[in-house]
Amino acid sequence: MRFTALLHHVYQPEALRKAYLALKRDAAPGVDGETWRHYGEAMEENLHDLSGRLKHGAYRAKPVRRAYIAKTDGRQRPLGVPVLEDKIVQRATVEALSAIYETDFLGFSYGFRPGRSPHRALDALYTGLLTKKVNWVLDADIRGYFDAIDRGWLVKFIEHRIADRRVVRLIQKWLNAGVLEDGTRTWSETGTPQGGSASPLLANVYLHYVFDLWVRQWRRTQTRGDVIVVRFADDFIVGFQHQSDAERFRNELAERFRKFGLELHPDKTRLLEFGPYAAENRCKRGQGKPETFNFLGFTHICAKKRNGRYTVLRQTMAKRLRVKLSEVKTELRRRLHEPIPAVGMWLRSVVSGHLRYYGVPMNGPALATFRDGVSRHWHRALARRSHTGHVTWARMDRLIDRWLPPARIYHPYPLRRMGVIT
Repeated sequence: MRFTALLHHVYQPEALRKAYLALKRDAAPGVDGETWRHYGEAMEENLHDLSGRLKHGAYRAKPVRRAYIAKTDGRQRPLGVPVLEDKIVQRATVEALSAIYETDFLGFSYGFRPGRSPHRALDALYTGLLTKKVNWVLDADIRGYFDAIDRGWLVKFIEHRIADRRVVRLIQKWLNAGVLEDGTRTWSETGTPQGGSASPLLANVYLHYVFDLWVRQWRRTQTRGDVIVVRFADDFIVGFQHQSDAERFRNELAERFRKFGLELHPDKTRLLEFGPYAAENRCKRGQGKPETFNFLGFTHICAKKRNGRYTVLRQTMAKRLRVKLSEVKTELRRRLHEPIPAVGMWLRSVVSGHLRYYGVPMNGPALATFRDGVSRHWHRALARRSHTGHVTWARMDRLIDRWLPPARIYHPYPLRRMGVIT
């Protein structure tokens, strides 16, 4: 079924008002410098004007401002910061399109979808590794995914479900708006700028047609054993029972991606032996312990319980832990002379957020390491507040107990949680 009349769900003032109120208040402004608070001083007039321009086809997308954020490997990730009105229209459009595409997207897709989270994807992966016959894992990475999306194919995929040409033209306006960096406006023939509300949905639509539907058909017709798939945005893990299936899948997937302008990263895409028999098989071949893989901030390791049964150990990625502690150290130096209660409240939010994400079963040692690392950095920062500064550990322990939450597990075992929600 194709939807022929959707734009009225976007340009209605009620939809635009809802989208405006859902935006982040303190987000960085776009190329026009318009902020959320200034726009809201005359919100009703501005939204009615925007509604009229959308209704009569006079709306024009402005170029996005290029910004960069640091990645964990030291590189810079480019982001596009749209102007406020583009954010409003994108959010209202995504609200309408999500109602359509949520009925299409498959169960193993978890990224940027309502009611789904990284921990749902992690639970599904853990459950699949333990309950299915998985002996090989393909840890895949798409090279520069958001910059490699073929816009011609993307528009075709959108038109497969959306027959309202006005909505399709809206999407094309955002894709063709260009990027403004250092006063120079540039255009690209491929990719979607990261940073807008529409980018995650468009990226999911692209991979839904390029990867999800294809892998579902491949799993049904081409395999001899069990296959599990978990995808979160452009990160995905595929598990196989047989090595021959895994190698054939990797080759055919690379060919499939080339057809749509995508490429598996040759250095970051690995096929590794992983499962209940991996340690024994590798020991017989003299290859040492089974390899590990990273997914959504966790390192997944073949391990055994106390009773000797196979399990999957999930630990905080060492690189993520080091980077976060380095960021805390830098920020503590910047806050060197702030009052202790103010710094304590900030550290409490940092440690609490870390524990709530990484607090999965059997990850207690990594949680304690992070909390101890924050405590040491805080102690050194307090000692630097003056030339004669000295903070005894007795006093430091009181501050730590007062402000830093204890390291504890926040999430249940995945098999228990999956049993409740499915």
